Amino acid sequence: MKEAVLSAIYGRRSVREFSPEPVAEDDVREVLRAASWAPSGLNNQPWRFAVVRDAGLRGKLAAQTRYGRVIEAAPVAVAVFIDRESMYHDTKDHQAMGACLQNLLLAAHALGLGAVWLGEILKNANAVRDVLELSERYELMAVVALGHPARGDQTSQRRPLDELIIKNL
Repeated sequence: MKEAVLSAIYGRRSVREFSPEPVAEDDVREVLRAASWAPSGLNNQPWRFAVVRDAGLRGKLAAQTRYGRVIEAAPVAVAVFIDRESMYHDTKDHQAMGACLQNLLLAAHALGLGAVWLGEILKNANAVRDVLELSERYELMAVVALGHPARGDQTSQRRPLDELIIKNL
């Protein structure tokens, strides 16, 4: 089990190019189910998801970010929101949203899907909420583009761990 988890963590990549193959509804639901199992303080589970398959609506979301081509190319866009009415502590709940998004990305990878966490779109969070006709109680955390990877050769680098450890007492 630990090898599978570590393999998923080390093997996952941000995928920005997708094949036109549709994503099965069961796969989308499994990815969201995994996301919903992230830890949250008091188990308040403040995450909410807007699943956007409609190309016209994805186009309207794409217009809100300079990475719009990624949203347009993906068969599915998942707008991830925090429900402000479910929150109990601003910092803790926002940290939980990071765990939720990471679970979503790892689940997509485990199912053979590709995904990328798009954060630059946050500059137009209100417009995204308007496009999706959602109330102000929902605060945009990210949009995740989801689909079948067009290629499988993504690589990545990380800094050496010794550069990242500032104290080891």
